[in-house]
Amino acid sequence: MSDRITGAEVLVTSPGRNFVTLKITTADGVVGWGDATLNGRELAVASYLRDHVAPLLIGRDPARIEDTWQYLYRGAYWRRGPVTMTAIGAVDIALWDIKGKVTGQPVYQLLGGAVRDRVLAYTHATGWDVPALLDSVDAVRERGFQAIRVQTGVPGLHTVYGVSADAAYEPAGRGDAPKEEVWDTDAYLRHAPGALAAARAHVGPELKLLHDAHHRLTPGQAARLGRSVEDVDLFWLEDVTLAENQEVLRHVRGHTTVPLAIGEVFNTVWECQQLITEQLIDFVRTCVTHAGGISHLRRIAALADLWQVKLGPHGPSDVSPVALAASVHVGLSTPNFAIQEYMGYPDLVHEVFRHSWSCTDGHLHPGDAPGIGVEVDEELAARFPYEQAYLPVARRRDGSMTDW
Repeated sequence: MSDRITGAEVLVTSPGRNFVTLKITTADGVVGWGDATLNGRELAVASYLRDHVAPLLIGRDPARIEDTWQYLYRGAYWRRGPVTMTAIGAVDIALWDIKGKVTGQPVYQLLGGAVRDRVLAYTHATGWDVPALLDSVDAVRERGFQAIRVQTGVPGLHTVYGVSADAAYEPAGRGDAPKEEVWDTDAYLRHAPGALAAARAHVGPELKLLHDAHHRLTPGQAARLGRSVEDVDLFWLEDVTLAENQEVLRHVRGHTTVPLAIGEVFNTVWECQQLITEQLIDFVRTCVTHAGGISHLRRIAALADLWQVKLGPHGPSDVSPVALAASVHVGLSTPNFAIQEYMGYPDLVHEVFRHSWSCTDGHLHPGDAPGIGVEVDEELAARFPYEQAYLPVARRRDGSMTDW
């Protein structure tokens, strides 16, 4: 293809929450869209793209997706990290979008075609106490979901990450500094097993239940939690301990058979490597945007497939409909793709990001529009300027910071 990239623009918009979007334009007027949202650090990625990456794209052949990926990854010298990999991910998704539009094919067809008819999704049910949680689970089931992540408040705590009385929960709070929460691991460990058991008793054996510990346990505590919930038959127990020290997962794995999921904060295949090749986890959670785009997520999937580890990518509302589309294209065409996180979006976000993907009865499909199937209403997006927002931080009762 002789066409060349003539433009690379960064759009920052906040239709209810902040999103960073990359627009790549070719000489023939074909536009590709990529997601570059990094929750709480959006402007860092926007600057990285505008100041360092966009100038390098002008004049390049958009068809050379792999070469561009390698050029941006190797050429920076300072490799990996969430800012760099999110920027590369945005470029990669946008180039796949262009290739699909040029060829007239949805991206999943370019990835080898569908290996399943639709992609299983899970969404969130939360309640400040167990009765409220069960009500939330029922509401989600009525929408057709067959897999649900369940989280509750903890007695004695006034805030718990991932739980809110408001159904439209957004973890990133607007303001000039992060919100500080108080955390008590012992209280959580006393409460969580009973709450999860109550959820299982309520829904019966067929519904898939998931739970996220948000990295806040030591290896011993994680092993204790895993053993205590084995009868709940969780689909997975997520982020039981810090992912950076991967060898500690051997301790957890040696004490429980509950399926383990980790990796939403991973940015490359190298962070996943030991956990996959030693089969210390069952699901890897890397996000298509934060892990370098479609091209690199497929590398992670290929390695995981060799070791019977499956993909369950991160996908809450802090990644845009552009990223969700890209992830679902990968999911439809990847044999060891197990499930996609989907929190949904407010109506306004759907208006800004017009998409062909759909969610029906708890399953996602990317649609058959050429490319990734998302177009951005730039005029509408411009009406919602960036607003400073941070993810919360947590302190123990004695005032010291938690490990996560």
